[in-house]
Amino acid sequence: MGLATLLLLADGRLPSGGHAHSSGLEAQVAAGRVRDVASLEGFLRGKLATGALVSAAFAAAACTPSADLAALDAGLDARTPSPALRKASRAQGRALLRAGRAMWPATATAAVGRDPHQPVALGVIAAAAGLTAAETAVAAAHGTVTGPASAAVRLLGLDPYAVHALLARLAPECDRIAELAAKRSGDPVDELPAAGAPLLDIGAEHHATWEVRLFAS
Repeated sequence: MGLATLLLLADGRLPSGGHAHSSGLEAQVAAGRVRDVASLEGFLRGKLATGALVSAAFAAAACTPSADLAALDAGLDARTPSPALRKASRAQGRALLRAGRAMWPATATAAVGRDPHQPVALGVIAAAAGLTAAETAVAAAHGTVTGPASAAVRLLGLDPYAVHALLARLAPECDRIAELAAKRSGDPVDELPAAGAPLLDIGAEHHATWEVRLFAS
């Protein structure tokens, strides 16, 4: 296992644009649904059961040698009903590819296009870096919760120690979701996980209309 490479790819300081996105948290904070560490935990557990499972499965699938990247990208489009979330995912995918090309020049950007969905870009970069599908799934699931957790500190002024204690408690569930996702990486695109979160889709569309906001999504 390339632990150092995995840590590098999962590092929140990676210049992939992730810091500009709250993964739907900003809209939920504004609606009063997330207001403290306890409600943040509920939000993150929901993300793990839905978005993390989908992202990790698609990232792991994109990392495999036989991956049909165009089909995976279309599959994510079908699983992302919110135009605002599709735009955010592709913006992050484009930024991630740029970072990946700088770190691992073998990244197959021609095969994946200019602005793929973020999980597909992650899988392509992970393959270029020599990671396995299982390791890629861990990076994807990890990023799904650490991004909004960091955003919560900025949006709500939460104690960062308490937020990281929460992430530590969620680590076993994150590993479990990643393991489930990796086992599905060889499935046909139509049979990959399709768990959704309608409230986040609705929130994303409202969030996109705000004139003043801290995060892009």
